[in-house]
Amino acid sequence: MLLGSTLAYSAETPQRVVALTWEAAEHLVEMGITPLAVADADDYKVWVVRPALPEAVLNAGSRVEPNLELLAELKPDLIISSPALDDLRDKLERIAPVESFDSYRQDHNNYETARQNYLKLARQFNHLDQAQQRLAEMDTHIAGLRQQVIDHFHGRLPEVTIIRFSTPAVAYVYGDNSMPQYAMDLLHLKPAYPLPATAWGITQKPISELGRIHEGVVLHIEPFSQKDKLFPTRLWQAMPFVQNHRFATVRSTWTYGGVFSVEYLAESLVDALLSLQPE
Repeated sequence: MLLGSTLAYSAETPQRVVALTWEAAEHLVEMGITPLAVADADDYKVWVVRPALPEAVLNAGSRVEPNLELLAELKPDLIISSPALDDLRDKLERIAPVESFDSYRQDHNNYETARQNYLKLARQFNHLDQAQQRLAEMDTHIAGLRQQVIDHFHGRLPEVTIIRFSTPAVAYVYGDNSMPQYAMDLLHLKPAYPLPATAWGITQKPISELGRIHEGVVLHIEPFSQKDKLFPTRLWQAMPFVQNHRFATVRSTWTYGGVFSVEYLAESLVDALLSLQPE
């Protein structure tokens, strides 16, 4: 959802833009636009990874506390922000016009919102045709990935649960309104452990709760640095999906991103699923 904008649909195309959210940074790079600076740029390179930030992009401070002095020195003509920085909006607007995108909320479809935000941003930069083409390419790519899964499992697609470990005792389970769930939807995969929508699409569960998953496949998204403290334990080895060899690892992929995070998630999920033998 696009919030109040000082510059929306201006006749002038922005040339110097700063992204204070990772979703905005992703969308800009996917359009071939290099932002002057991105908040938490170094962490972006570790967690988001794709699309890669060009080397010239500067670190704009943190996503909760941007470097206002640096922003003023850069003299941007557009700052892309989020509601999390509303308290700083007046200060940001003294530097440049501000657009704010409200990306993740419980009461809207996060994937469709990301898609619309991408297109709104593309209009701002006169890249609408290019943006629509990129979305079409994504849709075609996911359709091909879907067919790979159908072929591998001979049309009998498994139900899937996607998790990310927090500690050896706690996991985040991705449910409705999460980007992994939207990737699953596009792959025609159903959840084995349905959960209601939340703002970020995740629900925290104790590891013992995962023992209730008797059907389907469980996929965990890396990294998990404490795996040696969990995987050898009796509790973990007794999990039905572990005993049935229905557990696989998904390479590190960002789960709270822009619209194309769904494509990268679909790709990573399919690679993990293809490592499992069909029943």
